[in-house]
Amino acid sequence: MQIRLTFAVIALAVSGQAAAQDGAPIALDYQAAQQRLLDQSDAIAASDANARGKEAQVGATRTLGRPEVDFEAQLLDYQKTLYLPLGSLAPLAEPFGIEDPLRFRRQEIAVRPIVTATVPFYSGGQITGVKAGAQAQLDQAQAERQGSIDKALLQLAQAYYGQQLAERALGVRRDVLAGLDQHLADAIKLEREQFISHAQRLQAQVARDDAAREFENAAADLATANVALAGLLRAPRGVHPTTPLFVISQRLEPLETYQAAALDAHPELARLRALEAQAEAGVTVERSKQRPTIYGFGQYNFDRRDALLTDPDWTIGVGLRYKIASGMGRSQAVEAARQTALQAHAGLREARTQIEIGVARAWHEAEAARRSFLLLDSALESATENLRLQSLSYREQQATSLDVIDAELGLGRARIQRAQAAHDYVLALAQLLDLSGQSAHLPDYIARADKEIP
Repeated sequence: MQIRLTFAVIALAVSGQAAAQDGAPIALDYQAAQQRLLDQSDAIAASDANARGKEAQVGATRTLGRPEVDFEAQLLDYQKTLYLPLGSLAPLAEPFGIEDPLRFRRQEIAVRPIVTATVPFYSGGQITGVKAGAQAQLDQAQAERQGSIDKALLQLAQAYYGQQLAERALGVRRDVLAGLDQHLADAIKLEREQFISHAQRLQAQVARDDAAREFENAAADLATANVALAGLLRAPRGVHPTTPLFVISQRLEPLETYQAAALDAHPELARLRALEAQAEAGVTVERSKQRPTIYGFGQYNFDRRDALLTDPDWTIGVGLRYKIASGMGRSQAVEAARQTALQAHAGLREARTQIEIGVARAWHEAEAARRSFLLLDSALESATENLRLQSLSYREQQATSLDVIDAELGLGRARIQRAQAAHDYVLALAQLLDLSGQSAHLPDYIARADKEIP
């Protein structure tokens, strides 16, 4: 009765509150889980929006260099006084009461509708720098978007196969507990018949209780793993992963293949190259501030009747603008931009080195896990046969209770080690693909798998 109650409690823990309230978990193979992640991830949606915003910004800079046309309308309440010297006519005008100089005053309310057009002929490189900077920001946003996708896919592999490992561990702990339950039942019978001592029966009881605690811990680990995967995939009912842990028994492609792919496609390198381009564009913009700008302009007044005496009907011309003095040191600004560019260059070189190291580490870890998994095949067969022989010997009084317990625990340990080796292989492979910019290709490797943990 106690054993059945323990199993019932653990089953409820595994199912989880969400599954109990909303129904059965969603069964997903890895490829379906990957697609669901790409559709549901808020982090990816945020990076998509950022990239679209930078793309719109690039579109906005494409028209730089075209004429700018401004319409301006002013409502004026003004007064204008003009003085006209009479010169040699002053003596003739004086008898008529006309003062010298003549004074004319005009006061009225007028409207000035004016259109002004300007077009840059030479900007000192500022327009080129702004366009290059905007494109570099778009490249950075796209690289960050790809980085968000790769990070999410790596998290998916960790959560998906972490739950698979937890399920396999729970299955092993369940089998070990069932085996020790049976062994305890046999020990109780043998003690009653006085074939074994009370101490041997207590050994079986202690081992069974330890197995029960391990089983409960494994159930709690599985419940935690389920919460992590369900949250990542936005699945309140939980997720049941159907793609098993796997190993490709053949060696992976050479390390140099993955390192070359990493240097070509890793999003972090693309992001740093974009920052490098932004820094170079910043240097161009700062240098342009030391140069003159040349522009053409034109202005047209639509209301000539109410125009001021000094206002022309229309104007066209060419202008040159050069800032002689500035509140900010322009040479220092150029130097600051150059140092930012040098920082970007150094950061890119360092990132290349670190990524190459990371790729090598992940490749060797995957290879070590593959070899370990293959070596555990024979260990698993030996542990299974040892348990069978020890159980038979115990029933015939040729082995002790500890021999059976050790054999039972040894088999469970071999099974868990084998599942752990497959889990280590999958995670190392996922890390390798992430570092080489190939995270989305994990399903291709799953299709090549020839060893699985059922």
